[in-house]
Amino acid sequence: MAGPTTAERGARQPRDGSGGSGGPAPAPGREGGARRGRRLRRALVAAVAAAAVLAGLAWVLYGSPWLRTREVGTTGTRLLTPEEVERVAEVPIGAPLASVDTGGTEARLLRELPRIRSVRAVRSWPHAIRLEVTERTAVLLLREGSQYVEVDAEGVQFATVPVAPRGVPLLELDAARSPSRARFGEERLLAAAVAVRSRLPEDVVGDLVAVKVRSYDDISLRLTGDRTVLWGSSEEGEAKARALTALLKAAPDAGRYDVTVPTAPASSGS
Repeated sequence: MAGPTTAERGARQPRDGSGGSGGPAPAPGREGGARRGRRLRRALVAAVAAAAVLAGLAWVLYGSPWLRTREVGTTGTRLLTPEEVERVAEVPIGAPLASVDTGGTEARLLRELPRIRSVRAVRSWPHAIRLEVTERTAVLLLREGSQYVEVDAEGVQFATVPVAPRGVPLLELDAARSPSRARFGEERLLAAAVAVRSRLPEDVVGDLVAVKVRSYDDISLRLTGDRTVLWGSSEEGEAKARALTALLKAAPDAGRYDVTVPTAPASSGS
């Protein structure tokens, strides 16, 4: 019997490119699983390495003796002393610098020392906390018996002192019988006086002895040389300040100046 023809033999050859000599081709799913396994192993190695770095960093910051708090420094004080500020701050010497509660330190200083207007507690690596203090400045004084209460430009009464600071004018609240006191309250009247003080030119402030408040719209100034300025309310402060400056130049020897209506200022007396 005749053997298979060439065409028949060609028809029997496998068509998968293996030439018929090898086994079956690897399944695509098996190769994909191997790749996923390799990626997973690399991700696990990276995660373990990152955790080790973080653990080492945490130990350096919190567990090592190299970054401990060893000193506290204070800047910006004028009437307060650095020692007083640092005592109230209660920064834990010997604690890890990273663990110091700077926000709590700031809040404690503002609460316990009203003379402080603002403060920043800053880490100064590797061993220090720096306290950057800004104190309040008195612009007016309220007399209370034999003592004086300091009032700053925000109307905050922040300290009581036995001796009046030099150059700080008095605030005379004479509004006990005024309906303004019941309507606006003492704090509102105090704020009005502070607003008037803030509008005065520096050369006028240098001559200012007292700001007197009888009511919300009855504020007057007492200057050196027994001179009086009728100011009225705290409104239109800039215009009144300009009018007063012009009056003082035009009539330097007058004893009474009226800027309650800044468009029609007047002076009298000598």
